[in-house]
Amino acid sequence: MNLGNLLRIAHAFDASFFFSINAQLKLSDAQSDTSRASGSLPVYNFRDVNEFRLPIGCRLVGVEITDGATELPRFRHPLCAAYVFGGERGSLSEAILKRCEFVVKIPTRFSINVGMAGAIVLYDRLISLGGYPGRPVAPGRGPEIPPPHKWAHR
Repeated sequence: MNLGNLLRIAHAFDASFFFSINAQLKLSDAQSDTSRASGSLPVYNFRDVNEFRLPIGCRLVGVEITDGATELPRFRHPLCAAYVFGGERGSLSEAILKRCEFVVKIPTRFSINVGMAGAIVLYDRLISLGGYPGRPVAPGRGPEIPPPHKWAHR
């Protein structure tokens, strides 16, 4: 269920691709992927960390509760990034942590569901890189988001 949830969440947040490393099931068996994301974005399945590859310029961000990890609200997301999460009952391996350029943690009192962690991280990325203005000082709705720039055609 969690693998399908993560795939659906990635699709909802308009991810460019999805990957798994040593997944224990086929994504086609992930019944929780109700958006049919695997037919809408590229999905890469790697057998192990040694086989794992990212596009050129893509920076790997590990999401893990570990000493030295940056708390998510204090982290500036790279423009070109991929996020890796540990299994539901496990942590990221030392081998994958060594491949991460950054490691972040969600500042919760204890570990949360991996699908929920994925949603929080991608939402944080959206609000920090999505062109939204800073939060208003007073409660309620802030200023409108300016429309995207339109180039004049000649």
